[in-house]
Amino acid sequence: MSGMSGEEKRSWAIAQLREKYSQLGRLPKKEDFDQPTHSRIKAYLGPWPRALEAAGLKPVRQPKSRRS
Repeated sequence: MSGMSGEEKRSWAIAQLREKYSQLGRLPKKEDFDQPTHSRIKAYLGPWPRALEAAGLKPVRQPKSRRS
């Protein structure tokens, strides 16, 4: 993994999530991965909900509008 660029790491993490989604037929959970894989996915894509969004498995959360 150390020889990979940032974009390659991001692509790898997205592929891991999408593959697990295909295998399970549901959104993958952190517990569906071994600890090293889970840690890398979070390092490359951010917190779990954002990682699922980056992989296109979950709609991107819109920031809540603030009322004045």
